[in-house]
Amino acid sequence: MTTSLTGVAYAAQIDSAARRFHLDPRLLAAVAAQETGGPGSISGRNIVGDGGHGHGLFQIDDRSHAFASSTAAMDPQANADYAASMLSQLLDRYGGNVREALSAYNSGDPHGRGTPTTWPDGRQLGYADSVMRHYDVLSGGTSTSATNKESCLPMSSFLSHIARGVESGLCTLATTGNPALAAGAGVLGAVSDQGASSAAAALPAGLQPFEMPGMPLLPQMQAENPTERQNVNQLSAFADLISSSV
Repeated sequence: MTTSLTGVAYAAQIDSAARRFHLDPRLLAAVAAQETGGPGSISGRNIVGDGGHGHGLFQIDDRSHAFASSTAAMDPQANADYAASMLSQLLDRYGGNVREALSAYNSGDPHGRGTPTTWPDGRQLGYADSVMRHYDVLSGGTSTSATNKESCLPMSSFLSHIARGVESGLCTLATTGNPALAAGAGVLGAVSDQGASSAAAALPAGLQPFEMPGMPLLPQMQAENPTERQNVNQLSAFADLISSSV
């Protein structure tokens, strides 16, 4: 059931598509309002625009998307699903940066200003900023969550980054026995697009386990402290759980 799109045309279709692709429904509705609504609106329209090239609620362009030439393009649900899929992929590609994803959705350039829009107060905004203003209207003028980098990052991508970080840290811990080095590898694995393999490749060749003052190696920790051994086992199980859920 739609809970955040009161008064928005095609709310059910937009909400369904947003949740399917792990997006904020208000962000997807803001894109529709930008594409086919107009400055200050909260709703889009199911129309053919842009000289006959833009199709449906989200104006999917038939010059670059075969989907736009199909009859499904004018079905609001199919159109919303297609747009949500595009935006989800772009958010993933640009690390959750909402403005870059929106700019790429409009112009193909994550750093482009895109199609300008003049609002009733005379402000002329680039595409991404205009969408974010629609988002603010949809949020009652008080929400800023969609401007945060991670807020619209698909949950599956977010979890996969966590899983990669845990995996990298555990692999390094098992190889070197050094918790400090494992922590660094875990961070590298989480932020890298290549995950554990990238973290392993970044380690110095021929690295040997070493002991920092006051910090015993993993084998010693496990031998002397059964609780520590249990913690390591639980971490490994946690990594497996996250990996299996993404």
